[in-house]
Amino acid sequence: MLQIEIRKLAALQSAARQFINQMGDRKVFAFYGSMGAGKTTFIKAICKELGVNETVGSPTFAIINEYKSGEGNPIFHFDFYRIHKLEEVFDFGYEDYLYSGHICFIEWPELVEQILPEDTVKLLIRETGNGSRILEIME
Repeated sequence: MLQIEIRKLAALQSAARQFINQMGDRKVFAFYGSMGAGKTTFIKAICKELGVNETVGSPTFAIINEYKSGEGNPIFHFDFYRIHKLEEVFDFGYEDYLYSGHICFIEWPELVEQILPEDTVKLLIRETGNGSRILEIME
């Protein structure tokens, strides 16, 4: 089972590389965690390791951001925090993204779980008492 501990900010890129090495052929990753747990920060680090040159930020208001990897492949970054009804996700054509075969990172997936692809990797990121973060696959 994947479990990565990030003890300090300086270890973030190393943790992102470790995550990428574990991704395999999987494409859709759902990040669960409380506000401020570090979901966006970790996704930024992963994108940097994948060669993204654009500014990576939370798509809270846009719902989705698209980046290009160092190889020129699309990476989709979702933030469903502001979704109120599932119909909103249908309106922007979520299938075109989640079933594209390209990497998708999803924040606040709790709001859209019923439409996530069956093979979505569900990850929990949580803060420990000493301020480090633990990233682990949810069972």
